[in-house]
Amino acid sequence: MADEFSRFWQRALEQHGSAEAIDARLPKAKTAKQLCKVSDDRYLAEMAACIFRAGFVWKVIENKWPGFEEVFKSFQPLWLASRSPEEIEDMARDTRIVRNLSKVKAVQDNALMVLDIAREHGSVGQFLSDWPAEDITGLWAYLKKHGSRLGGNSGQYFLRFMGVDTFVLSRDVLSALQSVGVLDKAQASSQRDLKKVQEFFNQLKTESGRPFCELSMILALSVGPSSMREH
Repeated sequence: MADEFSRFWQRALEQHGSAEAIDARLPKAKTAKQLCKVSDDRYLAEMAACIFRAGFVWKVIENKWPGFEEVFKSFQPLWLASRSPEEIEDMARDTRIVRNLSKVKAVQDNALMVLDIAREHGSVGQFLSDWPAEDITGLWAYLKKHGSRLGGNSGQYFLRFMGVDTFVLSRDVLSALQSVGVLDKAQASSQRDLKKVQEFFNQLKTESGRPFCELSMILALSVGPSSMREH
């Protein structure tokens, strides 16, 4: 294929007018050292935030977040992992959070995953920083398999918001990928589709020298100024 990055960059320029306008929207990835400095409780907290935001008004979760920190005891993995079923049910009835038993249970399940990762790799930050950059969809698959309610966009946004260099398959990104024939339709649910998407983003990264998170946003911005943006 020709230089696909240039094609998307030109489309984004046409939609937004200048390189400066595009650059102002681009997310930044953390370095491996920065990822390792983040404590495991903060990774678990962001997992929980993504789980509770899914299918809900994000602003409500944001406004109630101090209550989440209180109810979940600052998301200390060992404390959460050791709660009894009765305690989990009590937490799910607490009005300081959005009451949803299955999501509260998912936070406990993810606390167990965090502890498992820490035992094997030292910390979640170390685990994430060691993951091969060219296989970010493999990391998505790991979170889906070993975590709870972290499949689909929830796992992707968790990584993005924690500063891991990932692309996000938002509606706009999927549309952009479909427009150049990477995908037959604006969705990527099969392993075959995800492999094609990973290979395409690897190509874009080689062409541009830019991280996945920037490339992902550039594809989103290439779709149009009035469409829904990836975060």
